[in-house]
Amino acid sequence: MTALIGASFLAAEGAEEVSEASDLYPHLTELLVGAIAFAIVFAFMAKWVLPRLNQVLDERREKIQGEMEKAEAAHKDAQAELDDYRSQLAGARDEANRIIEESRRTAEQLRKDLQVKAEQDAADLVVRAQEEIRAERDRVFQELKASVGQLSVDLAGRVVGESLDAKRHEKLVDDYINEVAGLGNGDGK
Repeated sequence: MTALIGASFLAAEGAEEVSEASDLYPHLTELLVGAIAFAIVFAFMAKWVLPRLNQVLDERREKIQGEMEKAEAAHKDAQAELDDYRSQLAGARDEANRIIEESRRTAEQLRKDLQVKAEQDAADLVVRAQEEIRAERDRVFQELKASVGQLSVDLAGRVVGESLDAKRHEKLVDDYINEVAGLGNGDGK
C-alpha cells in the first residue's frame, strides 16, 4: 500500500511511470502483514467481540421470547377475564330477569290482595248499609207504631165515644199493630 502511495507521489511529481506486472500484485511482505493483521483482528473478534455479540443476541432473543411469553400470558389472562366478565354479565342478566319476574309475581299478588281487600270492604260496606237500613226501618216502624197507636186510640175514642183505660188501650194498639204488620209484608215485620 505504501508502494502505491509512493508511486502515486512519484507520478504526481513527474517521474517516469513503471508499468510492470509485478507492480500490480501485492508484495509478499504486504500479504504477510495483511494476513497477520487479519489474524489479529480475527482473534480479537473471535475472543472478545463475537462472544459479546452472541451474548447480546442471546439476551435480546431471551428478552423477546420473555416478552412474547408475557404477552401470551397477558392474552390468556385477558381472555380469562373476558370470559369471567361474560359469565358475570350472563349472571347479572339472569339475576335481573329473576328480580323482574319476582317483581311481577309480587305485583300480581299485591293486586290480588288489594282486589280481595276491596271486595271485602265492599261486602262489609253492604252489610253495614243493610244493618243501618234495618235499624232505620225498625226505628221508623217504632215511631209509626207509636203514631198509629195514638191515632187509633183517638179515632176509637171518637167512634166509641168513651175513654179507654190504659191497659185496655195498650192491648188494643198492640193487636192492631200486629194485624197491620201481618198485612204489610207477610213475614210479621
